[in-house]
Amino acid sequence: MRNNLLWVIPFILICCKRDDANGVTTTTPKEDTTVYNAPSYADDYSSISSWSDRSNWNLANVHDPTVEKSGDYFYMYSTDASYGNAHDGHGHFLYRRSKDLVNWEFRGMAMTTAPAWIKDTVNNMRARLGLTAISDPVLGFWAPVVRKVGTKYRMYYSVVVDNYIQSGLANTTANFDGSWVEHAFIGMMETDYLANNLWTDKGMVICSVSDKGTDWSRFSLNDYNAYFKYNAIDPSYIITPSGEHWLIYGSWHSGIMALQLDAATGLPLTKFDVNDSNTWGTQIATRTPGSRWQASEGPEVVYNAETGYYYLFTAYDELSVAYNTRVARSKSITGPYEDFRLITHPYKFNDHSGWVGFSHCAIFQDGNDWYYTSQARLPANTNGNPYSNAIMMGHVRHIRWTADGWPVVMPERYAAVPQDTIATADLVGSWQYITLKYQYQVQQTAQTLTLNADHSATGALTGTWSYDATNKRLTIGSVTVEVERGLDWEASPRKTTIVFAGSGSWGKKN
Repeated sequence: MRNNLLWVIPFILICCKRDDANGVTTTTPKEDTTVYNAPSYADDYSSISSWSDRSNWNLANVHDPTVEKSGDYFYMYSTDASYGNAHDGHGHFLYRRSKDLVNWEFRGMAMTTAPAWIKDTVNNMRARLGLTAISDPVLGFWAPVVRKVGTKYRMYYSVVVDNYIQSGLANTTANFDGSWVEHAFIGMMETDYLANNLWTDKGMVICSVSDKGTDWSRFSLNDYNAYFKYNAIDPSYIITPSGEHWLIYGSWHSGIMALQLDAATGLPLTKFDVNDSNTWGTQIATRTPGSRWQASEGPEVVYNAETGYYYLFTAYDELSVAYNTRVARSKSITGPYEDFRLITHPYKFNDHSGWVGFSHCAIFQDGNDWYYTSQARLPANTNGNPYSNAIMMGHVRHIRWTADGWPVVMPERYAAVPQDTIATADLVGSWQYITLKYQYQVQQTAQTLTLNADHSATGALTGTWSYDATNKRLTIGSVTVEVERGLDWEASPRKTTIVFAGSGSWGKKN
């Protein structure tokens, strides 16, 4: 494949001419052209995965991303995760920036060293319980969220202390001592400018909480009755239309929480106390009521002023293969959130390995456009590489909103393809169609769909079809989808095409 792909996209300018003899208006097409550059970076970035190649990473090594715009740039921050742990020893929270959401410049790490308060706080907690101090805690840095608040930018970040509570030893199978691992913390830091990457740490916001007192025993590694009721990782941040500030957090243990913050400080509005459940926040969602170990995490809440709803996006299942995204909505920030719908799932279009481990999203808006971004992983043994499932590529996708106010995520990654007019005739032809239905650790594969010129549909969907060009909305039988131009990332060379997304439906024209 060439390094730079140039595609010439025809735009049809219609010139009208009246035929007075017959009393009808005819059209003469006039072709104009513009040049479109398709992104050329490879999905399998294993050959450039080392730290020395980081200037070529683009969206390589993205996990649990968050995106915030500052000036002309979008900034993306993510979890400490990279193929082969190439980032180790260089700081925490990988970040990059882009002007177009397609081409990203890797900028390094947002945090130089672990804040001292983490070790001090966990050891102070242990001392009060008569436990020995941990001299060198094993720390994991996870899932930041960055938001502009007034004139500053705040980053809420997660740090997991990965040592056993009883002995303080590192969390390994060999060291298992019959206890659960230590607290997780959410901290916060601020900066005036994302461009200079100079952050001031503000310390702890909250930590994991338990209602089990000192009963941190775990009978075996197969015991999932977790010690902590709520897990202090995966923060998200939202300012409501009325000006309230809320931290949304939680992963696996019991469910997702919402905690109101003080706008001025960014800390809890009511002083947080590990021993007072009234200060922990409000549970807004749970996948399995009553369970202490449920596969849901990575919450993100956004508000859409046009629909008047809050939308809660969550990641379901284990992250290496089965990861998928659900969305529910509510008229209130604290719920109840109803009607959890599947909007991403492991999938495979033709001529490509496809993607798995596809979730833990950030949702952001730029003008009238909404976007979904997350990581996705290549399946194991892609290109003969037994470790390819550790290849995590950042995906940015356009969101469209259905007529009844639900978000749908486009089946192809955003590539800044010119959105010239889509006419009814452009839809005629062969398509690849994917039904987004939940199957644990299964990639959904493409079936053939044909939209015929006589407005009949055959293959994966049947019946008649019609197209609303004004709203770019296609109806095939009983299925209605949102249509736009996109990039066929699976083609070689990559080419522009037409794509659609609906509730439970993805399509790409061949």
